[in-house]
Amino acid sequence: MIYFDNAATSPLSPSVIEAMTQTMGTVFGNPSSLHAHGREAKKLLRDARQTIASCLHTKSDQITFTSGGTESNNTVIKGYCLKHQDKGKHIITTAIEHHAVLEPIDYLVDQFGFEVTVIQPVNQTIRPEDIQAALRPDTILVSTMFANNETGDLLPIKEIADLLQDHPAAYHVDAVQAIGKILVAPDELGIDFLSASAHKFHGPKGVGFLYAKTPNFFNLLHGGDQEGKHRASTENLVSIVGMAQALKEACEQMDSHYQSIKNLSDQLIDGLGDLNYYLNGSDHKLPHVLNIGFPAVSNDTLLLRLDLAGISISTGSACTAGTVQPSHVLAAYYGAESPRLKESIRISFSEFNTSDEVTSFIKTIHQLLGELHGI
Repeated sequence: MIYFDNAATSPLSPSVIEAMTQTMGTVFGNPSSLHAHGREAKKLLRDARQTIASCLHTKSDQITFTSGGTESNNTVIKGYCLKHQDKGKHIITTAIEHHAVLEPIDYLVDQFGFEVTVIQPVNQTIRPEDIQAALRPDTILVSTMFANNETGDLLPIKEIADLLQDHPAAYHVDAVQAIGKILVAPDELGIDFLSASAHKFHGPKGVGFLYAKTPNFFNLLHGGDQEGKHRASTENLVSIVGMAQALKEACEQMDSHYQSIKNLSDQLIDGLGDLNYYLNGSDHKLPHVLNIGFPAVSNDTLLLRLDLAGISISTGSACTAGTVQPSHVLAAYYGAESPRLKESIRISFSEFNTSDEVTSFIKTIHQLLGELHGI
């Protein structure tokens, strides 16, 4: 079995499993309790927060633990905009964002009368000048992703942050696909809010964090004083420990992991040889994600045939799995009627993948395409 769907979720690393198992077996106190068991849990929580902050080159009090990227995105988009709506009700985002950004914004538009400007890509690129042109005096939030989950395309984060320096709008970055893969330092980049999810960098599912330069937002959850009074609910300590270990490991080996994955990506593209195919997205991207189309070959058929051959890939975002909804990212890039929407597959790597697996995929895809074309 070969797993090439790491952009959907990544397997736990051995060190993460070890850290979580040890915590489960030895530390069960509530971090909010004042007795010895609670203090022991509190120390682990504090250490995990510091570990994550160090990886982001920021301070620990700017990290709030959440249940994942979706909650972090919702916290910023709803919490910040509703708290500051007296200053304006205009939001700017892009057409290639994850649904965990687009849908909270739609909620604010539908239920609270906010306005949104959705920036369209030009030549598969989000241009800072288009965001600058969309800014209004009543713009209170700009929200973009760091790296696209379907194509791996990198957005011009620093350039967007720089143009907002003289504007009161806050800048939120959905960094779910970038954290742990490349250096992400929000203080240095000029980011106000940043979302992350552990299961994208070999941590457990159901846990993430929100970086906030200033935690100036309404809370989504009420009922306790956890997380500096920013998020009620007893912290998921075991998963938080796992997330911290995963990010620490990723940051310590970032350069070698990046090069390993780039080698796999280059090997796969080279191995396609003279097959009839195209690559989706821009040239400025992470090597972790390849979005490839094969003309006149249904991506649903190809996904099924690869699955039967023991190879797991996807046709886009895992959050729309099980539906026939076409990729809104590819639609924004190439148009809603483009055949690419029905021909393209996503292959996403991690450092756990091997050259032998890529070789096996190349052999299999040649065989399957030959069969589908009757060769």
